[in-house]
Amino acid sequence: MKLSVRTQKPRQIIDLTDHVNSLLPDRSNGAALLTVLHTTVALTTADLDPGTDLDFLDFLDLITPNRPWRHPHDPEHAPDHFLASIIGPSVTLPVVAGKLVLGQWQRFVLVELSGPRIRHLDLTLLSSQT
Repeated sequence: MKLSVRTQKPRQIIDLTDHVNSLLPDRSNGAALLTVLHTTVALTTADLDPGTDLDFLDFLDLITPNRPWRHPHDPEHAPDHFLASIIGPSVTLPVVAGKLVLGQWQRFVLVELSGPRIRHLDLTLLSSQT
């Protein structure tokens, strides 16, 4: 299944938990494999208490060294690719009774690193036979 997400800012975190849950068949069990089809955006789980999304983005800025980059089409854009690779392009989450299985504070999020853009994701449901 294909999903599209329109980001609004150069860097932002978007909670996709409820949207993905709404797409899962009601009584499905197994695992959801979610993959983003870009090199400057990532997927992960995160705590989204108020302000934590901004703390996450600030942390990414702090771990990015200020140096000359050799990325050919836009050297200042190089860290966006590296941070996306470090966080990762995919997440696999258990599904029980048609809902993602997450911890009390976990949310499934998209981490935009070079927006605003329309981002494309692939959702594959791996069903268990029970």
